[in-house]
Amino acid sequence: MLIEGRVVSPEKVVSTQIRIEGDRIAEVGSNLGVADRRFGDDCLIFAGFGDIHIHARDDVSGRECYKEDFSTAAKAAVNGGVVHVADMPNNHVSPIDDDSYAAKQKVVDERRVPIHITLYAGIGPGTHPLTKSVPYKVYMGPSVGELYFKTLRQLDETLADYRGQAVSFHCEDPEMMDQHKSAATHEQRRPPECEVSATSFALQMIEKYDLTGKLCHYSVEAGIPLIRAAKDRGLRVTAEVTPHHLYFDESDINDSNRGLMQMNPPLRATHDRLAMLTALRDGTLDYLATDHAPHTLEEKARGISGQPHLDTYAAFVTWLIAKQNFTPQQVANFCSAKPGEFVNPYCSPLRFGLVEPGYTASLTVLNMSRPCTVVRESLFTKCGWSPFEGVTFPGSLEAIMLRGEWASEQK
Repeated sequence: MLIEGRVVSPEKVVSTQIRIEGDRIAEVGSNLGVADRRFGDDCLIFAGFGDIHIHARDDVSGRECYKEDFSTAAKAAVNGGVVHVADMPNNHVSPIDDDSYAAKQKVVDERRVPIHITLYAGIGPGTHPLTKSVPYKVYMGPSVGELYFKTLRQLDETLADYRGQAVSFHCEDPEMMDQHKSAATHEQRRPPECEVSATSFALQMIEKYDLTGKLCHYSVEAGIPLIRAAKDRGLRVTAEVTPHHLYFDESDINDSNRGLMQMNPPLRATHDRLAMLTALRDGTLDYLATDHAPHTLEEKARGISGQPHLDTYAAFVTWLIAKQNFTPQQVANFCSAKPGEFVNPYCSPLRFGLVEPGYTASLTVLNMSRPCTVVRESLFTKCGWSPFEGVTFPGSLEAIMLRGEWASEQK
């Protein structure tokens, strides 16, 4: 198969051709032959987008499949131009050792989904590393299930066993949150200082135990200098940011939508949101990761935190380019290259992130001249709603290739 169009890398946008053989990119260059499919100048061809922070709510218990399983999450991902995802471990049956991790991996395999799914293992009080190489996730504060720490000292003691591992941190100080538990609103019960305090502690742990660290769903302006300083002194640390912390802030919360706008960490002030856009643009933040949390509308009405974002990933990216002055090259870095770098150690022989020979032939093609309005009927997530319903984004997903086949042609 030969594809032609404007191909985006983290360094440049170039009109060229891509030759696909099987599930691999075989060659990239000009004058390779007559293209089987040509994309016009309104389109941008990226290495397939990766979302390295989702919650599919599917595990061996089957208790939460009513709101999302790996099959429906994969359909939502394809609908949003996402070719690989990484699923978090805070299930009712958490993957915390070799047996429980293998059991969850078996569930993934049985779903036979078209995208690649990387599984995080959980770190909780008293856990130990697996015998195989996997990414880990730490919840400093309360989350779904029991996989979290009540004190930072308890976390320190546990992390001593994980020296040299890849560990992602949910940065909210549990002891500080306990001090604010009686505040009037969700935002006040989890204030910015909780995230800043936990950031400082996570960076200490990354340095103390030689971790490859990642800070999840970052939201607070005051923590950005800490991340920059840590990177400057050579710590192996990266950070995510979500669509909701880039698009919404506290000014968007009102009495009628408060439940829908609740997540952890919560929405912040306008200056925090603008700081996240700046930090993503300058490279302090490394990944656009959705924290896709497919809770039902009934659960949201009961005060459950999180929003679903897989279906709208590609459309949201067009907003970053057209309305927030991000370059396509920047998008290729934080939506493709860096997510690929994160998952590639765990998904051999697949290789994501770049449009180069030897990489997996998974591509995301955006049409920057075809706006799309998000409506409930266009969603594939089982929870059936989006915080972006009614929003018209400036562009849309034109096509998605999964391991050498266009998604529309897969059986």
